[in-house]
Amino acid sequence: MAKTLDLDPKKYIIIKGAQLHNLKNIDVVFPRNKLTVVTGLSGSGKSSLVFDTLYAEGQRRYVESLSSYARQFMGKLNKPKVDEIKGIAPAIAVEQKVSSSNPRSTVGTKTEVYDYLKLLYARIGKTYSPISGKQVKSDNVTDVINCLKEQYKNGDKILLLAPITVDKNDSKDRLGVLKQQGFARIFVKEKVIRIDEIEKLPSKFDLVVDRIVVRHEEDFYQRVADAIEIAFYEGKGTCSLWSLAEEKSVSFSNRFELDGMDFVVPNVHFFSFNNPFGACKKCEGFGDIIGIDPELVVPDTSRSIYDEAIAPWRGAGMRKFHKQLIENAFKFDFPIHKPYFELSEEHIQTLWEGNSYFTGINKFFKKIE
Repeated sequence: MAKTLDLDPKKYIIIKGAQLHNLKNIDVVFPRNKLTVVTGLSGSGKSSLVFDTLYAEGQRRYVESLSSYARQFMGKLNKPKVDEIKGIAPAIAVEQKVSSSNPRSTVGTKTEVYDYLKLLYARIGKTYSPISGKQVKSDNVTDVINCLKEQYKNGDKILLLAPITVDKNDSKDRLGVLKQQGFARIFVKEKVIRIDEIEKLPSKFDLVVDRIVVRHEEDFYQRVADAIEIAFYEGKGTCSLWSLAEEKSVSFSNRFELDGMDFVVPNVHFFSFNNPFGACKKCEGFGDIIGIDPELVVPDTSRSIYDEAIAPWRGAGMRKFHKQLIENAFKFDFPIHKPYFELSEEHIQTLWEGNSYFTGINKFFKKIE
């Protein structure tokens, strides 16, 4: 056992001299990052070893790492009777406990691990478009600056543009507003036009927010960042970079959209079955759904519709649905005296779906839900 205790604590949890309750000064080694099951006779010390020794020491060490302010709310945790424990980490214990709970409770919600899982998936989650299969991503100022760094070299002349759409009736008013804001140029049909030279704005154009001569210096990026924010604002979430030399543009959007579809940014509610936003639309987060068992609806297939083969229609309050079918069966040639098992697929489908003459079984159950 001496060699065992010399194992690497990064790979093993090493317990030396456990003496609590029924434990008689035992030494134990658990491999880390693996599922270990402790079994034995009743009273052999399984819980004393796992919960009262290993878990208790892990919890105690974690509490000691907190600030003195936080520790005052935790209470004092006694050190278990053990000589030494190596390689232990902050511990979580799930105890076997019989308690009444609502149908939405799980191990994750009761131990509050689920809250951390929701937060984790909301942060690492990626959204993909069902149309193109590409990842949906919203751009920001940093993305535009990174594009300038990677795709353009010193001295390149770039136009920072913001797409504008103007109503015909507001064209002159918008022209005056742009002048007051200090903008001097617009970009139409790949040409730069001064605002002073036009009397009326076109319905669609790009506003020249800034004319950029690329310099890969920190001062340059700080100045351009302010202009990019203005471009996103004026373009209502979109802007673009137009290269005068290559005559092509690179577009950016801070909206979470792709392929003409708007997507919702991943958040914790996506992964919560207790929230309507993330719950299954069919089971509403319960994990169970109420369905219709055809064998319970028609328990005896040797009976005909006339002989009340449909069990839910036998009660006094529901006989009106049975009577409705019997009285109107001749209008669509339905064999009410033939045993259910001899009915054709077309007749069975009519019985379940119904028609203009009677209420079908499926519609009947929807009514009484």
